[in-house]
Amino acid sequence: MRSHSVCFALLLAVGARFNLAYQGSGYSPLEDDEDVYEHNRYKDTPWCSPIKVKYGYASCRSPHGGYYKNVLGTKCDIRCQKGYELHGPQQLICQSNKRWSGKVLCKQKRCPTLSMPPNGGFKCLDGAYFNSRCEYYCSPGYQLKGDRIVQCMDNKFWSGKPASCVDMEPPRIQCPSVKEKTAEPNKLTARVFWDTPEGRDTADGILTDVILKGLPPGSHFSEGDHKIQYTVFDRAENKGTCKFLVKVKVRRCGKLNAPENGYIKCSGDGDNYGATCEFSCIGGYDLQGSPARVCQFNLGWSGTEPSCTPMNINVGVRTAAALLDQFYEKRRLLIISTPTAANFFYRLQLGMLQPAQCGLDLRHITVIELVGVFPAQLGRIGLKLMPPALALQLRLLLRIPHHNFSMVVVDKHGVDKERYPFPATPAELFTLIDSFPLRKDEMKLQAEGGQSCP
Repeated sequence: MRSHSVCFALLLAVGARFNLAYQGSGYSPLEDDEDVYEHNRYKDTPWCSPIKVKYGYASCRSPHGGYYKNVLGTKCDIRCQKGYELHGPQQLICQSNKRWSGKVLCKQKRCPTLSMPPNGGFKCLDGAYFNSRCEYYCSPGYQLKGDRIVQCMDNKFWSGKPASCVDMEPPRIQCPSVKEKTAEPNKLTARVFWDTPEGRDTADGILTDVILKGLPPGSHFSEGDHKIQYTVFDRAENKGTCKFLVKVKVRRCGKLNAPENGYIKCSGDGDNYGATCEFSCIGGYDLQGSPARVCQFNLGWSGTEPSCTPMNINVGVRTAAALLDQFYEKRRLLIISTPTAANFFYRLQLGMLQPAQCGLDLRHITVIELVGVFPAQLGRIGLKLMPPALALQLRLLLRIPHHNFSMVVVDKHGVDKERYPFPATPAELFTLIDSFPLRKDEMKLQAEGGQSCP
């Protein structure tokens, strides 16, 4: 045993002097001289260099369970620390050439290189090595989807899933404030303008589509509130929307009513600023007051309120022309002439007209009867009697025969429209009169006013 201790001390002295040992390399400066030292003499003597595994461990077993763990035949199992992996054999044997059977190295484990997410990136504490933590980030306008922080694990995989940057923020668009406009005189609409709003995307700044819901700027808007909406989309199909109102006001004076026994005809909407309302009376009535009124800016009507008063026929005029002038543009005339009140045709005609009194009034027809032969001649308008001279002038002016039955239809302009030598039914007369131009306008007004015969 003493000789063994001497040899071991000698070996340590030589190694310390020349510093030629390489830890873990399996190399020893001692020469393999079996002629000098017998093998069995050094079976429990250090033979290979001591194993030191950086970032790892060596678990060694000597052949005979000796104290030294690097004698000939020693077997060492190599393991690496967590996060490191072994490069080389898992077991080393101390060989007769005083070298270990191989070389080992524990290298730090490394995860696959992370891919850079579009529109973003990541920052790592220690690259892609074990235990390194990487944090993802996104460019302005993009939001992170997935795990923000991943860590390189012992299995050489990253924890979680790699993140991506997605455009989830809608584009921005700002509409104008409420647009208010008042219609101009005689108009029920107003033309409204505004600047088309421009959208802005917070991500890549690219908008794919802009949709307008409502009328475009520069349109004519009717009275009331109109909703205008703009919608923009970005490339990720996110949408941004803004809305505003277009308010159009029409200055109004309030509706006017037709006078009793009369008509009203208004322009525009009937009571809007600048509208004009014209008034007229049915046949047999005269208009009193303003024939037309205008809606003014102060929301009041010009003129005075009109009314229709019964027509006053003056039979005391000197000429037939003066008599007819009273009916101009007011009433139509049905002049019946007979040589005697006993005339069959005359009596038959009156008998047919009496039940048609409503139809006569509806068509603004006044009946004038000329009965007898001058000087025993008189004229009658309803209950008013005409002087014989005036009745004679009327016959002469219209060239109506004295000695036989005759009937003449005169329109509102005093035009001789039709003559009948025999009695005519009310249906024939009304069909003729309803074809007159002025009568067509009257029919429209009467239909609007609900005037008709029972």
